[in-house]
Amino acid sequence: MASTPETLSFDQLREARTALDTPLFAGLPGDIAVSFEFFPPKTDALMEQLWAVVTMLTPLAPRFVSVTYGAGGSTRDRTHDTVARIIREAKLPAAAHLTCVDASKAEIREVAEAYWEAGVRHIVALRGDMGAPGVPFTPHPEGYTGAAELVAGLKQIAPFEISVSAYPETHPDAASPQADIDNLKRKLDAGATRAISQFFFEPEIFFRFRDKLAAAGIDAPVIPGILPVSNFAQARKFADACGAAIPAWMDGLFVGLDKHPASRQLVAATITAEFCRRLYAGGVRDFHFYTLNRAELSYAICHLLGLRPAQSEHAA
Repeated sequence: MASTPETLSFDQLREARTALDTPLFAGLPGDIAVSFEFFPPKTDALMEQLWAVVTMLTPLAPRFVSVTYGAGGSTRDRTHDTVARIIREAKLPAAAHLTCVDASKAEIREVAEAYWEAGVRHIVALRGDMGAPGVPFTPHPEGYTGAAELVAGLKQIAPFEISVSAYPETHPDAASPQADIDNLKRKLDAGATRAISQFFFEPEIFFRFRDKLAAAGIDAPVIPGILPVSNFAQARKFADACGAAIPAWMDGLFVGLDKHPASRQLVAATITAEFCRRLYAGGVRDFHFYTLNRAELSYAICHLLGLRPAQSEHAA
């Protein structure tokens, strides 16, 4: 709910006071759940690089990991192969992304059935984008018109667990913020289990969004998506594409670091760790990291939030 003093519980007030009065990351119990997103590598060498990332993050016992997906046969095959290997060799619950772009309902059924046969039980169902920036989504003549229809269709194919997307700052194609929330509700009502948010850079954005969802009667879990920013230019491109605002203070902190990658990493870790700590102080206990196939920043932030491999092993 809202993070105003009048509505904060005693535990939340204590947590907020702790965040202000003691070292930010001292004594956190590690009571968080995490998930990680990867993209399918294009070469064998990049696959081995990704596998090193998977190997490093596996001891944190993620609730699930997900692998992105694009239109086109080769990309779909890479997603399938990556997800299948994660399930087979890393023994992690792996979710495969699936979109409506350039695919008929029959083609989506074929892909979904192949996922099920490979042991995939979790799909991240997305409408998807056409590829080029600014190009409006055009449904396939024999395909699904959006994610809500896709969710309903997948539920008819197999009893998948399904995650969908949510946009704290409103999807660029939405007619209004309320229309975007209404669309999220349709996706959840169609059978989705949870939503994973697009990344954002200020905790208050998520807290306000959470309040709006509660007011709309949405009580399904919405997991904040976290983008650890190590390449600021790349992050700006991502943000421009999805409508996420980059605050001026954050822009200023990366000025002058283009030729200093190690310093840039330290700044990125500091910003993202404090950001996640503030989300934690507001009651967030689930985090979804957009890793960009890198492990160090996500691992470090989980460590600062109290998550340790030993705890995961004991819990198992």
